[in-house]
Amino acid sequence: MLEFIETTHGNGAPDCAVIWLHGLGADGHDFAGAVPQLALPENLCARFVFPHAPPRPITLNGGMVMRGWFDIAALTEGAVEDEEGMRHSAELVRALIAEQNEKGIATARIVLAGFSQGGALALYTALQYAGRLAGAAVLSAWLPAARSVLANVHEQNRALPIFCAHGAHDSMVPAVFAERSCGQLRAAGFAVRPRLWPVEHGVCAEELRALGAWLAQVLA
Repeated sequence: MLEFIETTHGNGAPDCAVIWLHGLGADGHDFAGAVPQLALPENLCARFVFPHAPPRPITLNGGMVMRGWFDIAALTEGAVEDEEGMRHSAELVRALIAEQNEKGIATARIVLAGFSQGGALALYTALQYAGRLAGAAVLSAWLPAARSVLANVHEQNRALPIFCAHGAHDSMVPAVFAERSCGQLRAAGFAVRPRLWPVEHGVCAEELRALGAWLAQVLA
């Protein structure tokens, strides 16, 4: 089981959850402080779970060991992808979903979210999850192992609501990644388009408020 930190929002017991995955080299603390910036309504009682990815060597960074959801050889089109690592981490995320179920939160009231590599894993896991989720929020990320994932979308998530946001000036994960991924998703029947914000590889206040509005809608 992954270690994690959590926080809550609202004026009552949580009846929904957001599992938010951090980017490569960060940890669960990275976005824990962003919850107030979502400007969620007080009557939305949500639990936010921020897990820490296990440390692993990352090829892109010369084999340096850091927290990561899967290995990355290169951030270029056609690069070999670590699907074994994705499958392993997706299993860890599924365990977090099961834990929320045990705490009384239905799967249909759970959103998987993530930034950068965490957003890629959130999308990878959500599309193939054997149970209808409330949605997937993908920030500065991409659809990994696209051919494999789109061939194995679970029937219960073929209409999965997806929020996709990206920095227009991102030089680490260029916005074309989001545009290409959304195009692949639209071709598979998903209603999603990237929302671009005037930032580099990060998020801005306006983006977080837009995410909050989307969360309030899918978790209403």
